Amino acid sequence: MSEVALPASLEEVYAIRKREPGAAVLAGGTDLLVRMRADGKKPPVLIGLERIPGLSGIAIQDGAVRIGPMVTHQNLLDSPVIRKHLAVMHEAAQVLGSPPVRHMGTIGGNICTASPAGDLLPALYVLDAEVEISSPAKKRVVPIATFITGPGRTILTGQEILTGIRIPVPDPGYQGFYRKVGQRRALAISIVSMAALLMVSPDKTVRSARFAWGSVGPVVMRFPDVESSFAGRTFGPALLADVGRQYSERIQPISDIRASASYRKMVAAGLPLKILEQ
Repeated sequence: MSEVALPASLEEVYAIRKREPGAAVLAGGTDLLVRMRADGKKPPVLIGLERIPGLSGIAIQDGAVRIGPMVTHQNLLDSPVIRKHLAVMHEAAQVLGSPPVRHMGTIGGNICTASPAGDLLPALYVLDAEVEISSPAKKRVVPIATFITGPGRTILTGQEILTGIRIPVPDPGYQGFYRKVGQRRALAISIVSMAALLMVSPDKTVRSARFAWGSVGPVVMRFPDVESSFAGRTFGPALLADVGRQYSERIQPISDIRASASYRKMVAAGLPLKILEQ
């Protein structure tokens, strides 16, 4: 059985991990504890982060929303800051798991699990989120697309842990959308998910468009060259159908127990049109 440590500072975390290199960081545990039960592997120490100041909370700082990694999915739903400035993240959190999972699971855990099906990840990618990584030696900030390198893989090394998420506040006029298709209506892992951030003029001209896709490749997929091609076009069904067509040709889904690659491509082709369903 694993020992559980509840340090009160990052310095204590570093000391525990130096003493026990096999220790695992626990930030909600909705993924980690399930994996431990499934594979029977138990780390010598589980390090809970909930008592460390500065790892929770949501605030606007220097034109960006800063989110602590221990912020739960329910905290995101309850936050007026998220609802006002990061609507696409609010929509993603609404369809994430069950109420118990939303109350336990954290944004830091969702990021570090690095699942291509992670519900918050497409929203974070389309919002150009950055993550703050801390170690005893230094602190660094990297784009989330740099942080996640593959399914279950990140650039974290040695003593490093995720200590914050920074998201630039989108300019006024942007609208956020999150759409997801699963095997059932609720509590489903996504077969395909899509986050979109759009700025459309009153005359329906697209000024800017960003799209990020989950469950269709080894990481969340975003193609800036395709995004730039939508600027200047008229927003409507024809454009959104073209978005689906272009992205379905570029994504790299696999076949697994939940869906075939061809089905994922078909779903992706139609998903942008769901933006029109309000």
